[in-house]
Amino acid sequence: MPKAFFIDTSRCTACRGCQIACKEWHGNKAVPTRQRGTHQNPPDLTPFNYKLVRFAEHLIDGRVQWLFFPDQCRHCINPPCKDVADSYLPGAVVQDEATGAVIYTDKTKELTIDQARDVRDACPYNIPRRDEDTGLVRKCDMCIDRVQAGMKPACVHTCCTGTMNFGERDAMLDLAHKTLAKVKEKSPKAQLLDEDDINVIYLVTEPRKLYHEYAERREPKGGPMTRQAFLAMLARPMNRMRG
Repeated sequence: MPKAFFIDTSRCTACRGCQIACKEWHGNKAVPTRQRGTHQNPPDLTPFNYKLVRFAEHLIDGRVQWLFFPDQCRHCINPPCKDVADSYLPGAVVQDEATGAVIYTDKTKELTIDQARDVRDACPYNIPRRDEDTGLVRKCDMCIDRVQAGMKPACVHTCCTGTMNFGERDAMLDLAHKTLAKVKEKSPKAQLLDEDDINVIYLVTEPRKLYHEYAERREPKGGPMTRQAFLAMLARPMNRMRG
C-alpha cells in the first residue's frame, strides 16, 4: 500500500522544525547563507536541504499575511524524473513499490551534467539538486529507512502543530478531504494541490500561485514529453472520475 504525506499549510507556523529534522536525520552539512531580506533560509533547495519552508508575504483583504509552504519532493505516482533517468542510466532513480517513495541512488553520480539537468527539468516541481563536488543528484527520500523500520519521516515526527501528517495514502486522502471541508468554513479559497498525481498532498488556503512558482505542477519546458509523463497526463481525468 503506497504511503503519502498530508501537509496542512493552514497550521504551519514556519518554526522550521521539519527543515532542521530532515537535515539532522540525513546528516547533511550546513549551507552558508546570508540575510537577503526574508526569513526564508536558505533561499532555495540545495543538495543538502531536502526540505525548505518557503515564506511568501502578501496583502490579502487589506491585511499583510505570511503564507508558509514546507517544500519537498512530491514523490509523484508516475515520476517523470525516473522516466528520464531510466533513458540514460537505469537504476539511478528507483521507486519503492511498497511505499511509492522515489529514491535517487548513488548511481546518479554517473549521470553527466547535461543528463542530470534533464532529470531536474523533467520534475514538475523543480526539486532535484546536483552536488557539484560528488556529482550525486539529491532530494527527499521519504526517510525510507525510518519508514521501513515502522517510524514516521523525521519531518513528520518533529512537527508539533499538526501540519505534517504521514500514513497510508487512502487514509491521508481521507484526512485531507475532511480537513479541507473544515478549513473552507473560514478560508473558502482553500484547496488540495495535485492530489491525483502525487504522494505529498498539500492543503493551501489561498490561490497556489501566491505560495511560490512551483507550488503547482508544471509540465517540462522544452522538448517532447516523455512517454510515461504523457500516459500519466492522460490518466488524470480518469483518476478524477473515479474519485
